[in-house]
Amino acid sequence: MHGTFIWHELMTPDPAAAKAFYGPLLGWQPTDMQMEGFTYTTFAIPGFPMGVAGMMALSDEMTGQGIPPNWTGYVHVDDVDATAADYAANGGTICRPPEDIPGIGRFAVVADPQGATLCIMTPKMPEGGTGDWPAPGNPGTVGWNELMAGDGQKAWDFYAARFGWQKDMAVDMDALGIYQTFKLGDRAIGGMMTKRPEMPVPYWGFYFIVPAIDAAIDKVKHLGGQLLMGPHQVPGGSWIAACQDPQGAYFNLTAAGR
Repeated sequence: MHGTFIWHELMTPDPAAAKAFYGPLLGWQPTDMQMEGFTYTTFAIPGFPMGVAGMMALSDEMTGQGIPPNWTGYVHVDDVDATAADYAANGGTICRPPEDIPGIGRFAVVADPQGATLCIMTPKMPEGGTGDWPAPGNPGTVGWNELMAGDGQKAWDFYAARFGWQKDMAVDMDALGIYQTFKLGDRAIGGMMTKRPEMPVPYWGFYFIVPAIDAAIDKVKHLGGQLLMGPHQVPGGSWIAACQDPQGAYFNLTAAGR
């Protein structure tokens, strides 16, 4: 469905070390695929061998351009070229023009008018099918997609127009402003707000589902990662924590309980 997050991808300077970190932390099984000029790794969870996330090496060229280790999200769109052009026509940027990945789909890298980056993609579905995806809430998958925007209201207007997202619950964060959650159809998929002043740039962050937050935090530390914030409980009862992997990529954890 247009506007759905369908994939999440890690760019890291050390793929082998990242496998050793995320595999035990999230129960992922890696599979390497040789692409033209590079290796791409998919991460699978039990019952879903096609994978729930991917990884590729951060090249020297990317590092030279100032791109840090990072997670990014892919949003399913009906027409990559049209959506990329729409981004550009409305103040956004096409960071990487639309191109085909043989057998996988067509994608582009885009940034909103405030600089937050996403990938957009029209996937090539299996013959006679629509893809096999884990049910929402499955451990090892992304359960929440979050934008820290330069201006939350302007960001909302931009994304709602591009992806058809609808407003869900609005949470008053006092001095921090309104945290606006959003949904597509009847499924809540994320939230956005104006970033805190000390955050250097607008960005998208992602929350990986784990069975229990405290045990997952212990694993992060044991595996060489860092706890940046939390754990703390959010409206609705879930627990969250902000973390950093050993190579410097930021990510979040979420669980129904401690």
